[in-house]
Amino acid sequence: CEAVELLKSREELSINKAINTQEVAVKEKHARNILLLSMCKGAHTFWAAVNRLPLSSNAVLCWKFCHVFHKLLRDGHPNVIKDSMRNKADLTDMSRMWGHLSEGYGKLCSIYLKLLITKMEFHIKNPRFPGNLQMSNRQLDEAGENDVNNFFQLTVEMFDYLECELNLFLGVFSSLDMSRSVSVTAAGQCRLAPLIQVILDCSHLYDYTVKLLFKLHSCLPADTLQGHRDRFQEQFKKLKSLFYRSSNLQYFKRLIQIPQLPENPPNFLRASALSEHISPVVVIPAESSSPESEHVVETDDLFDDLFGTSAAIDPFNFNSQNGILKTLSAQHLQNLFSISLLLLCPPFCLFSIRLQSGRLCQALRGRVSELEAELAEQSHLRLQAVGESEFLKAELDDLRRVREDTEKEQRSLTEIERKAQANEQRYTKLKEKYTELVQSHADLLRKVLGTQLSALESEKAELVQTLSKVEAELAVRGEELERVQSSLATERESGVKTAEALQNQLNEKVKNRLIELELLLPLQKLRPRGLELQQGELGDLVEQEMAATSAAVESAAARIEEMLNKSRAVDTGIKMEVNERILASCTELMQAIKELILSSKDLQRDIVESGRGAATMKEFYAKNSRWTEGLISASKAVGWGATVMVDAADLVVQGKGKFEELMVCSHEIAASTAQLVAASKVKADKDSSNLQRLQQASRGVTQATAAVVASTKSGKSQIEETGESIRKMSPQCVLVLELETRLQKERERLGELRKKHYELAGVAEGWGEEEEGEHEEAQSHCNQYI
Repeated sequence: CEAVELLKSREELSINKAINTQEVAVKEKHARNILLLSMCKGAHTFWAAVNRLPLSSNAVLCWKFCHVFHKLLRDGHPNVIKDSMRNKADLTDMSRMWGHLSEGYGKLCSIYLKLLITKMEFHIKNPRFPGNLQMSNRQLDEAGENDVNNFFQLTVEMFDYLECELNLFLGVFSSLDMSRSVSVTAAGQCRLAPLIQVILDCSHLYDYTVKLLFKLHSCLPADTLQGHRDRFQEQFKKLKSLFYRSSNLQYFKRLIQIPQLPENPPNFLRASALSEHISPVVVIPAESSSPESEHVVETDDLFDDLFGTSAAIDPFNFNSQNGILKTLSAQHLQNLFSISLLLLCPPFCLFSIRLQSGRLCQALRGRVSELEAELAEQSHLRLQAVGESEFLKAELDDLRRVREDTEKEQRSLTEIERKAQANEQRYTKLKEKYTELVQSHADLLRKVLGTQLSALESEKAELVQTLSKVEAELAVRGEELERVQSSLATERESGVKTAEALQNQLNEKVKNRLIELELLLPLQKLRPRGLELQQGELGDLVEQEMAATSAAVESAAARIEEMLNKSRAVDTGIKMEVNERILASCTELMQAIKELILSSKDLQRDIVESGRGAATMKEFYAKNSRWTEGLISASKAVGWGATVMVDAADLVVQGKGKFEELMVCSHEIAASTAQLVAASKVKADKDSSNLQRLQQASRGVTQATAAVVASTKSGKSQIEETGESIRKMSPQCVLVLELETRLQKERERLGELRKKHYELAGVAEGWGEEEEGEHEEAQSHCNQYI
């Protein structure tokens, strides 16, 4: 019992020496003594001594406690973790308290305490993992009990564990001034020293995480593990950077060899990539001093810590026994000390063996790593030498070829000089002959020019006569043009008078209608007798006209098809090509008109079915008589336009008609269809699907009309270029185009008249502002076609 008490007192002494307020790194010998002495009773003595330290009032003291406690958790007795769990609440409170500081050791202590708590919880939950995390692949498989769910959860816990390690790593580096050589100062070493334990933990956690992820990818779908892969990628980048930065610090170079992670993370989606994974090995190199001297120093220090330095009060002061031990060798003194410790603490024997075997294994692993690195370097040098040898062989072959080529060139140089002299002689002869040829050519040119000058004089006289004839013809054409312009002016005046007369009639009707309205008399009283019969006839007339229009379009399409077949049987060459193109475009226009008529019928049905105050279709048509008249007029115009266009196309195909007339008919059809669209659209609902269909069909007619005009113009150009008889009709074509311009202006006047007509119809029918706005939009659409 006295020996045990003595060990406890000496352990407390080592604890007080290791954990103090000086900002220097914990001495390795003091930490090692604490590990050796904790083998007797676990961590009870350690915590008894630590609880008397003011850890909550001094951040440096708490930082060094964390360092010693981390080493004790890693390399101490297995019971240390269990004995320390009862202090978890105190450690948590201390971490929260130090976390209120934003910088310095306070913040680092908070992060370090969280790491130690996480480490204890991990090992309590996974007791198969030792404190130093050293496990074989078989032991790693046994830890998951061959259950994919256990491996999944174990990987998550390792991620959390490694995250705490990386946080401490980053916290220490961010607290240092990396622009200075902090690793050679006592304050810098005080902060960097615990990172050795962190590096040892991180190397194992990274290795096990890679192996577990490959195992999980062999059992689970890749999508399920997307979160695991993302988290691993993030931790891989941090750990690679931290290992690289640590390996460049002078402090670590003499204490530990830090491995470097690969350039790219493993590809877990490829199972064969597991064979490319190399477990990172942290090597702690042997110290420069000899093992015997190291043990002597450590033994002396531990001897002093255990038995004190005062011979008068210490019963184990062997130096006072007549100087017997003074002559003992270092090896004998070590053996005697080991026997003493074995008598005092039997568990020390096992720990000593484990510690020595661990150091030996670590040294051997370091040597193996060095030999592997040397082998890899030699292999690289060998490959480099082989490459250089191949390169030198290739250069030698190139030099040989160059030398052979040079010899060949030297041999042929004499031959080249001889050929050059011969060529120079030939050049002199050719030059003389060329001079003779130039002289004879000049004489010949003089003779030829004299002949050509006389010919040019005669041609000049002929051109003067032709120019006089052309000027006379132009004068005659000018007189004809003046007569035509005078005729057009007369006709234009007569159109204007007609329009004024129509305008006066419309104004008179409007006045009469306004007078009727001012009298606010019911319309029913103004209706003449027999109006019911007229309403029925008007409703039937709409259906008849729409049916007649459809029939006219169908007939026109059939005639175009007949003309197309006849042209293919009779015509050849350019004429057949032009006729086919024109008739094909006319066919497409007829199809577009069919679609427009069908859309108009559907839209009229929607208008009638929507109500608008009428019970039946005939009553609706009768009530809106002006709108109905406009619809009938537009339908008639479409049918008439289709028939006239087919007649014009027939004459063009036969060679008896004019291309311009066909283009005029196309424009007229566009205007008629625009009138039909405008008449149908006035009372339609803006959101009606049939209205959208009608507008789409109207755009189709416009495009088809443009295609007819384009094919007609193209055909006309082709026919004119071939020199056929159409050229003789050029004066008439000019007149037709002039008339077409005049017709265009008259169309514009007609559009204005129609606009007035619909405005008057709106007033007469009692349309509201919404219908008037729709009418204006429809009329604008109509004018665009015109």
